[in-house]
Amino acid sequence: MTGTTIDGEAPTRDGVALSYTHTPAARDAPPDPPRVVLVHSLALDRSLWSRVVPLLAGRAEALTYDCRGHGRSGRPQGPYSVEQFADDLADLMDHLGWRDAIVAGCSMGGCVAQAFAARHRDRTRAALFVDTTAWYGPTAAADWAGRAAKARREGLGALIPFQLTRWFGDAFRQREPELMERLRAVFTANDLSAYEATCAMLGAADLRASAPTVPRPAAVLVGQDDLATPPAMARALADLVGDGPATVVPGTRHLTPLENPEAVAAALAALVRRSSRAGAAS
Repeated sequence: MTGTTIDGEAPTRDGVALSYTHTPAARDAPPDPPRVVLVHSLALDRSLWSRVVPLLAGRAEALTYDCRGHGRSGRPQGPYSVEQFADDLADLMDHLGWRDAIVAGCSMGGCVAQAFAARHRDRTRAALFVDTTAWYGPTAAADWAGRAAKARREGLGALIPFQLTRWFGDAFRQREPELMERLRAVFTANDLSAYEATCAMLGAADLRASAPTVPRPAAVLVGQDDLATPPAMARALADLVGDGPATVVPGTRHLTPLENPEAVAAALAALVRRSSRAGAAS
């Protein structure tokens, strides 16, 4: 965007160091450009947004970070909760002096973004929920516990074949072998205890009651071929949020920010426009 990014660490209220990257807006951006925070998915890191951030050039300044238990951030013992992760984001924004932002999250990050938007309404300029859900369903706790148990029993590497086919379509995986290797490295570098705590967090998460309180504008985006949080889940979330139908992205699975970053950037640009109009009218 400007060619300059700022990497740093910020402390949370309980002393966990969050590693982040702040990308200022381009020099030709309009005055007072909007700020966008991007929250990554389970067991990955802020590089999930590496193809989206450059597409925001001239539109916004961007903040990506590694959630607690992930990437280069601190890896404290659990238990974790989506509300705790949401408050971590508020602490990070305080560190940077950001009063509010457009908040977007993918998969796990979408749950965090929902929790943030409901808990910190006055700090949410707009929200985008990508490949995510308000609730993983009645068997969620057992399903996520089973995945964590397999990782503990066989190692994180044993989950890679499942994860890669869950995240991306066959043709995309074949076209992007270097990306697949990079994601494999990020995934297997996770701490097992932190991974287990995050799986338990997602198994327990139920954001259905708070979803209607998310401030507008808000949007839901999902890959057409998403097997983890399929379009039916996205439509249910959009119905709860109540600000228009979910947008289904053709030919895309579960990590739309990497497989179809243009769709994510377009959704963010639309939210920038809508939030600007809402601000002007208020």
